[in-house]
Amino acid sequence: MPEQSEFLAGRNAVHEALLAGRRRFIRVIISEGVVARDILYEITKLCQERRIALQQLPRETLDRLSPEIRHQGVLAEVSSYPYVEPEDLLNAAKTSGRAPFMLVLDNLQDPQNVGSLLRTAEAVGVHGVFIHAQHAVGITPAVSRASAGAVEHLAVAEQTNLASTLRWLKQKGIWIIGVEEHPQAQDYRALKYDMPLALVVGSEGSGLRRLTIEECDFIASIPMVGKIHSLNAAVAGSLLLYQVFNSHSA
Repeated sequence: MPEQSEFLAGRNAVHEALLAGRRRFIRVIISEGVVARDILYEITKLCQERRIALQQLPRETLDRLSPEIRHQGVLAEVSSYPYVEPEDLLNAAKTSGRAPFMLVLDNLQDPQNVGSLLRTAEAVGVHGVFIHAQHAVGITPAVSRASAGAVEHLAVAEQTNLASTLRWLKQKGIWIIGVEEHPQAQDYRALKYDMPLALVVGSEGSGLRRLTIEECDFIASIPMVGKIHSLNAAVAGSLLLYQVFNSHSA
């Protein structure tokens, strides 16, 4: 079967994909009239060095090729996102010399939330990310754009059964911490994070599923004293990601 391709949109997404070197680039398209300076200059330079086809086309053409994602005057036609195997994530942790640190996304649907979470995950050195292969947003161009290209540097594994994945991680010596408002939840500030762990963040509307909660060793909640009684998935997950990062860095 012919290799599938897609259009990455946005200067950061295209630039980081070039730097990561994990996708095959078919061509990069720059809008006519755009001045090649700063990050756009770096994009054109990398394309020239790697002999990637560069095209200048009318902005209307870029709008047509990427109708739902703001392209900032640059698109890249690339191969699909390169998912990895779960074992690859554990191997990355072993070679890093740090305690394994994973992120599990339990059926998140919003590309902006997923992208924001993955941007934080890359910033704090998460070794890998597990996502549901069927009932959640995958690593789409919209997610790459929302992550400012950070996902291009992350190892992501698709799984059809996250509960089974969590059991497998526990067999490998990794503790599971879910982020959820739940009767069994503890204040996230009272938990210990200086151990091999996977942080599980639930979907925007319904949170963690029952089977996911049953596999968690601990459940962390975020206390709030304002009128609003919940945070969106990206904010809550990012807060806990940095809490783990601080514990692992101490």
